[in-house]
Amino acid sequence: QVQLVESGGGLVQAGGSLRLSCAASGSILSLNVIDWYRQAPGKQREFVGRIRPNGFGGFTPMYDRSVKGRFTISRDNAKNTVYLQIDSLKPEDTGVYYCYAPVDSGAGYWGQGTQVTVSS
Repeated sequence: QVQLVESGGGLVQAGGSLRLSCAASGSILSLNVIDWYRQAPGKQREFVGRIRPNGFGGFTPMYDRSVKGRFTISRDNAKNTVYLQIDSLKPEDTGVYYCYAPVDSGAGYWGQGTQVTVSS
């Protein structure tokens, strides 16, 4: 089994930045595909982006159209951690941010989430 722990959220003014972390541990020794989702109060959970192997030893991020360049996903293989950098934060970015490890068979693994609150 895999454990995912998000951190780095908090209260920030609009226009500021945050870097969220997703630290993986458990039965895997290195990260594979990791997704980021977020859930605003009263809303459904929505996909933010993904980082995946590129087949040549590196990794490629991809993003949902809605985040439009303000979000950057990266990884630190030595720390077994994936990051979500959010710049130019807006109040509508407020919500709980989750990382998710897909599994070919089964439901995958979710972290517990980290709260991001953006004040205007």
